[in-house]
Amino acid sequence: MSDFLSQMAESSRRRADEAISRPGAAGFTSRALSARPALPLVLSENGFDLIAEAKLASPADGRLVPEEGGSAAVVKLARSYETAGALAVSVLTVPDRFDGSLAHLEAAADAVDIPILRKDFLVDPIQILEARASGASGVLLIAKMVSGESLADMTDQALSLGMFVVIEIFDESDLASASVVFDRDILIGVNTRDLITLEVDSSRLGTMAPRLPENLPAVAESGIHSTGDAIEAVRLGYRLALVGTGLVTSADPGAAARALISAGRLAAWIGSP
Repeated sequence: MSDFLSQMAESSRRRADEAISRPGAAGFTSRALSARPALPLVLSENGFDLIAEAKLASPADGRLVPEEGGSAAVVKLARSYETAGALAVSVLTVPDRFDGSLAHLEAAADAVDIPILRKDFLVDPIQILEARASGASGVLLIAKMVSGESLADMTDQALSLGMFVVIEIFDESDLASASVVFDRDILIGVNTRDLITLEVDSSRLGTMAPRLPENLPAVAESGIHSTGDAIEAVRLGYRLALVGTGLVTSADPGAAARALISAGRLAAWIGSP
């Protein structure tokens, strides 16, 4: 793992250990099972869908919304994405360098009627239970961060709770590691951000596209800013895009989300037989 990913893994492990050692931690299971049922992720028939991300900050771009924004800013973004027609909302729950929290996820889940994805550097099954107990309908799991066995266990746990799962990869090595869950009903995401420089290498979408399993919907992650980017992702075979910074930093995130969805669906329609 890169230094950045190692730092995020260490931070995530500390948070997971704190959750495990917290009084009443055993209650996560009952809370997850008794939570409002997870909302299903149902892909549209239009050939392209958007997972729109509500994020307050990022290591590459710094502060994205005013520091006092917090849950209110996340809720505002989530509602604008829902109105725009997003399939789901991704919420960062990483406190270090992303200024995220589970409270933001819970607030968003209470505010909208579309699925919420917990985006984090998850390393322990208890974090799946945390997500479900907080209202998440899906989780993102990074293949590079855990062993194949752990990836399979965490995927199966999420699916058993009725959640959807995005398995994130960066390269062919990750693709091989993630193959242990390719027989599950999951999505496969390709992140174009370099984990050392934090720069985006958009060519990775084209490099990885022909190597992805044909039976799994592919998600283009990072570097999608314009309608042209969405069109190119569709042309390469990506069924969805997960977009954060490009939306949050726009003058009107809802309008920007709507434009990406329209462009992607038009490209899918033009390219259909």
